Amino acid sequence: MPLNRRTFLGRSAAAGAGVAIAGGAVAGQAVAVEPASSRRPAKRYSFTVMGTTDLHGNVFNWDYFTDKEFDDKAHNDVGLAKISTLVDRIREERGRHNTLLIDAGDTIQGTQLSYYYAKIDPITAKRGPVHPMAQAMNAIGYDAAALGNHEFNYGIPVLRKFEEQCDFPLLGANALDAKTLRPAFAPYVIKRLRTPHGRDVRVAVLGLTNPGIAIWDKANVGGKMVFPGLEEQAAHWVPKLRSMGADVVIVSAHSGSSGTSSYGDQLPYVENAAGLVAEQVPGIDAILVGHAHSEIPEYFVTNAETGKQVVLSEPLKWGQRLTLFDFDLVWEKGRWSVEKVGAEVLNSNVVAEDPKITSLLGDEHTKVVAYVNQVIGTSVVAMSTARAPWLDEPIIDLINQVQAETVRAGLAGGAYAALPVLSQASCFSRTAGIPAGEVTIKDAAGLYPFENTLEARLLTGAQLKDYLEYSARYYMRTAVGVPVDTSKLTNADGIPDYNYDAVSGVAYDIDIAQPVGSRIVNLTFEGAAVDPAAEFVLAVNNYRASGGGNFPHVPGAKQVWADSDEIRNTIINWVKAKGSVDPAEFATVGWRLTREGSPVF
Repeated sequence: MPLNRRTFLGRSAAAGAGVAIAGGAVAGQAVAVEPASSRRPAKRYSFTVMGTTDLHGNVFNWDYFTDKEFDDKAHNDVGLAKISTLVDRIREERGRHNTLLIDAGDTIQGTQLSYYYAKIDPITAKRGPVHPMAQAMNAIGYDAAALGNHEFNYGIPVLRKFEEQCDFPLLGANALDAKTLRPAFAPYVIKRLRTPHGRDVRVAVLGLTNPGIAIWDKANVGGKMVFPGLEEQAAHWVPKLRSMGADVVIVSAHSGSSGTSSYGDQLPYVENAAGLVAEQVPGIDAILVGHAHSEIPEYFVTNAETGKQVVLSEPLKWGQRLTLFDFDLVWEKGRWSVEKVGAEVLNSNVVAEDPKITSLLGDEHTKVVAYVNQVIGTSVVAMSTARAPWLDEPIIDLINQVQAETVRAGLAGGAYAALPVLSQASCFSRTAGIPAGEVTIKDAAGLYPFENTLEARLLTGAQLKDYLEYSARYYMRTAVGVPVDTSKLTNADGIPDYNYDAVSGVAYDIDIAQPVGSRIVNLTFEGAAVDPAAEFVLAVNNYRASGGGNFPHVPGAKQVWADSDEIRNTIINWVKAKGSVDPAEFATVGWRLTREGSPVF
């Protein structure tokens, strides 16, 4: 494991040896050489900043949706217990006083462990528990964490209670109070590192969060907080930090590096702006990147104004990786300056879980395991999402059935009760399933791992077709006669599974031999071609309704109903009420992949 530190041993001697020839003396000319005894080696100091991001409630190397140890095709491991072991090793090697540990956000949402302590046994209750993520991060010794967009999913009171329970600041320089436009959270923290050369090194950590919060969690933050762009807020704060004596400036940004946005032009701010911050704002030495769930060990961006290289690194989500920023400083002109900085990531699957963390939170883990294994009903047959990205499978029909029924009940007796209700759903996990026989909370919850809520929006037939055409971009164009490889058929242009929607209530074919924008054919409702002017109600999750994925029409469509409960809970309660799940009651083949009219499968 690459834990050995880059050092500067021998560099001073090499620099001294070059002094006599550095000027290029003329032959025969006497050259005054400073006596070696009077030359002093430059003062240098090195330190390491460790970083995590997108932990999403993972403490243990455990998958609560399958109720077994986490594993994937790459045999990654997850959780803060693994990260803790890596952190201890780095601190032992570098010296704890020469290290800092920070995070780039999305901490308190994502697993049933984090859900349990937000909803089932909430930390906001009187004499409520301490959040497991706060306990673990406090025990490991984090120095700061940026706010992620998912921090706001459970509402501001839960976030504020979590903030209160943390022994380190939650940073969000661009999370502003909507009335005063002043920071609603600490914008930065400055840490001092003791050196053997007198003056401490002052390291500033500036936290930036994602402007998409304004739309993704509008119900929780609307009228309370606003979230301007990362670039403008970094440009405001970085000079201030330098004027306050910061020798090193690190940005912890819950924002990817690509410069793109998943919600188009709905906001005048870029969602994935970390690279733009590095390019546009002088004075930054390194950026810990989050939000995109990508792995970027080391990536350099040239600042347009100074020409200086800024290093970016994004460790893989859920505690699968730990970023190391290694800084080498030199004392010159009466101050510390960064001479060199590099980054790498360590894989958490090469170490064991730290028993300090697993024992600390063993009781919480046991409670959640018991909770997710509660039986809520039965299923006549087994259902799986394994083929759902390219086939209309009953398990996705189940989600759409629950959503459509819920919306119809919500519209009953109102102005829109007579309109047909359609529903959209995505395959969030290709490993989710409902077993034959007993169905537990973890089985139902595994279909919907996100805390999305349900809305109903009004669409025309023409808008529906546009929506489906946009969704169909997900498939690679495959000519007639060319063999279809399902391992390469989906995720065209990097579109994730959660941004492909299957819509129930209508029937349609997706011709994958056709170019994007011309793939939806035979779009019908109750056997007749869909009238472009006809009106439909679409049951849709709040992420999609607020612009997530940049699907057309829905964000601007009239909202005719909305629910505050998570879709996941709605599914669980539906199964409880039914008692027995039988796909024969709801499963239909409403869509299929074709090529020139012939089914692909």
